[in-house]
Amino acid sequence: MSSRAGVVLGLLVLSLAGALISGREMFFDLAYLWGGLLIVSFVWSRTALSGVKLERHPRTLRAQVGHSFEERFSLQNRGRVPKVWVEIEDGSNLPGHRASAVTVGLGAHHERTWVVRTVCVRRGGYRLGPAKLAGGDPFGLFPMSRPVPATHQVVVMPLTVPLSSFVLPAGQRPGGEALRHRAHQVTPSAAGVRDYAPGDGFNRIHWASTARRDRLIVKEFELDPKADIWIFIDASRKVQAGSAEAAPARFPSWTAPRQIRLPPMTVEYGVAAAASITLHLLQQDRAVGLVAHGRSRQVSQPDRGERQLYRLLESLAVLEAEGWMSLEEVLKIETPQIPRGASVVLVTPAVSPGILTSARQLDRRGLMPVLIFLDAQSFGGPSGSQAIAATAQKAGFTVRLIACDDDLTAALSSPRLSPVLLSAA
Repeated sequence: MSSRAGVVLGLLVLSLAGALISGREMFFDLAYLWGGLLIVSFVWSRTALSGVKLERHPRTLRAQVGHSFEERFSLQNRGRVPKVWVEIEDGSNLPGHRASAVTVGLGAHHERTWVVRTVCVRRGGYRLGPAKLAGGDPFGLFPMSRPVPATHQVVVMPLTVPLSSFVLPAGQRPGGEALRHRAHQVTPSAAGVRDYAPGDGFNRIHWASTARRDRLIVKEFELDPKADIWIFIDASRKVQAGSAEAAPARFPSWTAPRQIRLPPMTVEYGVAAAASITLHLLQQDRAVGLVAHGRSRQVSQPDRGERQLYRLLESLAVLEAEGWMSLEEVLKIETPQIPRGASVVLVTPAVSPGILTSARQLDRRGLMPVLIFLDAQSFGGPSGSQAIAATAQKAGFTVRLIACDDDLTAALSSPRLSPVLLSAA
């Protein structure tokens, strides 16, 4: 019962008191009016949400920063009594997802559907729901509510930018030198053909040779000679710089994917850089793995294909820079299992000479390091990133430096060494 009902109940008591004391007909009429209003409102509110059902259907449980997330709602009245109004209060924590609504005039056995589109501006894992249905009588005397506990989990993957190229150092098998190791599985490297044998899959049949020789001929494959690529992200809380800011203005959801300004935080720029490199290398049919020690240890073994892309992007989406281990310590733990000839991409905002020491150790072990420094000073952190990057570049390492508000496409795709670093060196 709301405060309004309390007022009406008080008026009813006063009217009854006035009728009993004075005996006037007017007070009896008022008592009948207030009593009837309370009874009618109470009965009305009891039926306000009966037979009402809310369903929500997200188009997909994956989204990406800069793209629209779409969710379809269906409000059904399965009862025989029309509903004057029904309010939906949504408890989703997806930034900018305005799914709360008010439906007016929902007839008996009718359904209302609508679509909510939201431009994703922050990576992470978010919850859709729970929701709450609210209704009541027209006078608001007896408001009613009912929870809709159904929830969905949606992952917003990090921003990726297109790269025209990404320079990797020449490993011990430059250009994909053939290994001459036969493989039972289908790989991108075909080694020759042979006659069909029982058990060979139909996807191995070489139809041109089969037609020419008039018998089944299958392809033979060998191990892919391209070296694996490991991406290490520095997720230590001690080296991060920058702070989150308010979400950008909400763009019209019917337009094409647009550029979203990243929060001025080193971890966000590092994740976006790693995601863009991952996308580019997997499109080049390279095997890519990921290592990050944030709030928890995240290690994904190198693999190829679209499935690996989604696996790595989802890992990056929920990465939190809450780790207590430095990148140097992570490299000591994880790199002994990496075979010689692999490339190691290090993404870090650390201003520490220990990064150069670790890079030299990787190089001596036959691993090819690529250093991507996030200029901590441009994010409000300590200075020194440019000096360390210049020293690393002078030592012969492949180096990239990313500052706040830099164009990631230009910073990562440039085939030349940074003029800033050359002058600093």
